Amino acid sequence: MPASALVEETAAKATLSAVDVPESIRDNMALFLRLVRKVLEESDPEMRATFDVLLDDAIKASYDDDGATEEATEAFADLERVIAGLDEAHATMLMRAFVAYFHLANICEENYRDESLRLRERTVPTTAEADPINDITVAYRQLVDECGRGKAMALLNRLEFHPVFTAHPTEARRKAVEGKIRRISGLLQQRSELGGIALAENERQLLQEIDALVRTSPIAHKKPTPVEEADTVIDIFDRTLFQMVPEVYRRFDDWELGEKAGTVPPVCPAFFHPGSWIGSDRDGNPNVTAKVSRQVAEKFRVHMVETLADATHFIGRNLTLDVASTPPSDQLVNLWNHQREMSEAITARAIGISASELHRACMLVIAERLRATIVRTADIMYASAEDYISDLRCVQLSLAKAGAARTAYGPIQKLIWQAQTFGFHMVEMEFRQHSLVHSRALADIREHGRWGERGELAPMTREVLDTFRAIGQIQRKNGVAAARRYIISFTKSAQNVADVYELAHLAFAHEADVPVLDVIPLFEQVEDLENAVKTLDEMIKLPEVQRRMAQTGRRLEVMLGYSDSSKDAGPTSATLVLHATQAAIAQWAEENNIDLILMHGRGGAVGRGGGPANRAVLSQPKGSVNCRFKLTEQGEVIFARYGDPTLARRHVESVAGATLLQSAPSIEWVNTESTAKYADMAAALDKYSRERYLDLLNTEGFAEWFSTVTPLTEIGLMPIGSRPAKRGLGAKSLDDLRTIPWIFSWSQARINLAAWYGLGTACERLGDLDKLRRAYAEWPLFTTFIDNIEMSISKTDERIGKLYLQLGSREDLSSKVLDEMELTRKWVLAIVGDEWPLQNRRVLGPVIRMRLPFVNVLSVTQAQALKTLRTKGDKLTPEERERFIYLILCTVSGVAAGLQNTG
Repeated sequence: MPASALVEETAAKATLSAVDVPESIRDNMALFLRLVRKVLEESDPEMRATFDVLLDDAIKASYDDDGATEEATEAFADLERVIAGLDEAHATMLMRAFVAYFHLANICEENYRDESLRLRERTVPTTAEADPINDITVAYRQLVDECGRGKAMALLNRLEFHPVFTAHPTEARRKAVEGKIRRISGLLQQRSELGGIALAENERQLLQEIDALVRTSPIAHKKPTPVEEADTVIDIFDRTLFQMVPEVYRRFDDWELGEKAGTVPPVCPAFFHPGSWIGSDRDGNPNVTAKVSRQVAEKFRVHMVETLADATHFIGRNLTLDVASTPPSDQLVNLWNHQREMSEAITARAIGISASELHRACMLVIAERLRATIVRTADIMYASAEDYISDLRCVQLSLAKAGAARTAYGPIQKLIWQAQTFGFHMVEMEFRQHSLVHSRALADIREHGRWGERGELAPMTREVLDTFRAIGQIQRKNGVAAARRYIISFTKSAQNVADVYELAHLAFAHEADVPVLDVIPLFEQVEDLENAVKTLDEMIKLPEVQRRMAQTGRRLEVMLGYSDSSKDAGPTSATLVLHATQAAIAQWAEENNIDLILMHGRGGAVGRGGGPANRAVLSQPKGSVNCRFKLTEQGEVIFARYGDPTLARRHVESVAGATLLQSAPSIEWVNTESTAKYADMAAALDKYSRERYLDLLNTEGFAEWFSTVTPLTEIGLMPIGSRPAKRGLGAKSLDDLRTIPWIFSWSQARINLAAWYGLGTACERLGDLDKLRRAYAEWPLFTTFIDNIEMSISKTDERIGKLYLQLGSREDLSSKVLDEMELTRKWVLAIVGDEWPLQNRRVLGPVIRMRLPFVNVLSVTQAQALKTLRTKGDKLTPEERERFIYLILCTVSGVAAGLQNTG
């Protein structure tokens, strides 16, 4: 490294030295800070100087452990003055530099987690009883100890982890930026192995990418279409899922089977079942139509079958075991003869390549049949993924019988696992629509006739009917599993379920064409959650539901909404109501001999049920998980959890392990006993927090004030998703506002109100700190809830919050918010025993503290730009207004990247 660069990096490390973070994170962040400064220097030395001034002021303005010092107060005022003195053009470019730096900071943390996992794995002896890095093996061993091997194996074979990828617009990072982030991440990973000229070249490439990152607008030019949003799933599939998931299965087998792994039939079931709402969630999104659903399903199908065909062909080309060393079984010979009857041309090419290698020839034909499946050549295509798997098993068993067990249970087994996991559909598409849309469509049909013979049907009614036809078409092409779930938003009664089945039948002239449907009630608002068991009691009396349960072994899926319940009653009440509802539904399912699957509509933010998924699983009531966990994954969470193969594997193993372990008698006992022990405390917290929360929301003029003091309107302009911010069903208040912009807006204002409001008052009125501390120590649900609140509070800033609240000129509302923030902070810190938020979180706490000065620069800039729009908007030219909005949107992107789990 040149002397000047060394001086710069030393200065960068000094800038970041105030917080005790792991050395590799600090070193890499210092490296990136030096490179960002260099990029700015090359572009505009004056801009580089201003960047340093802003960062210096922001760091000096940071709270110390005792709060804001006089020096910090003066520095914060200086920060405001410097930003206020910037013209709009310079402010925008500087904010883009800060946005770029947050992406780089995220890379540093991801790199640290990746390296830490690899280091820990290298130190685990292969003779250990269970892999302490692999939560599935740890959970399984505990089940064996508590339940015996037979019961543990039965629970393992029930295991399902079902993440459902959604297109909810909380990922503020555009696709063009993602590509640069990945390339920079790859270059950073290479540095530890380089030296000399290679290291210099690595830095040159880093500078090239960072320069491009700063010069690339963080805001996309247009909203993506739902068909384009499907690329998110395909990208994650290609980068991680297709190769990572069978690796998870294999790692479990390696520990359970030891030296026999890969030479005998596997132990681990294919428990990972990805789903998707992208292109099929039409609740309030007019851009998702039946035509779009067909296009997205076809996009998934073609890509999936192409991927399997390539993988099959690759394995086939390398399956050079001849008949002398590996004689084919009679079943394989029969398969070959069957293939010859289907296509002499394809088999002739295969045998011409393979000669005496019949296993290879069969695999090459299987690959060609997959390619025929893509274009749907009737004579030779596969009718289903099950038929493809059947052929693979034939090859596998023949190889095993001939003594080639390592090939049979190595590469062939990997293909089988991949096909079992992804089928021909890649992800199981789930359709969702609002219950009101169904009831209105039925009313329209009853008035105008099934086919509109008594008058024209409304466009929405025609679209509803065409949606069921699209589901039918997808099932015919991709299999029933590809699109069998239909979710009803805002389910109020069993009639809402009956409506869906009736509409499905009305959509077709012939009964045989009606698709197979699992209709799933979604309980979101508090009243609906509290009435869920009553609704389910009526639902299972419906003939269609009874028929479907008879086909599935009385399997029934129910979805719980975290978002609207939180917006409806506040985060504390929502958490407690959801927990009570799960317990009640689990008990109801046991009494009715129903195989229950609960789907959790969680988001990344705490106000939407966010936080570590594995801890959430372990805190659920007895019987509510039952070895199956399903949740929505969306926005920035998809990229964070599944963007890197090592971290994705760790996430899947962690959640799957928790899902398995949740059925252990010891875990069930703790959850049941602690819930009962603290029931009175929970009831009091529910009552007091809800009163406080509703008092705020019901204050006259609150909705208008909220849209003024947060960037709600501006967030709605961001091209980060095809879905509108409102459902568009006629409401004119907060009831109509989707929960995502509600939470996203408060996080941008650095208040995070949706995550904690009401808790402080509830704790104050309860007035029993000792009891709250005992509950925190003993009750997993309360532990997880308080820890998530502490994380959320760590990202708030009262000084910045005041800048936003002042935009509304409502001292009464501002006082309520700030008083409750202070009260909640006081009680949460007292409960966990910290002096400042996340004090005892060894990595997370310091990392967040290191980020905050950078975030604060963006937040102050955003608040000042909002003030200009709110106070001088009518005096700005259209061009000036557009530039200020662009500046705000840049800061929105940066704050989201800096704070993470915001949506």
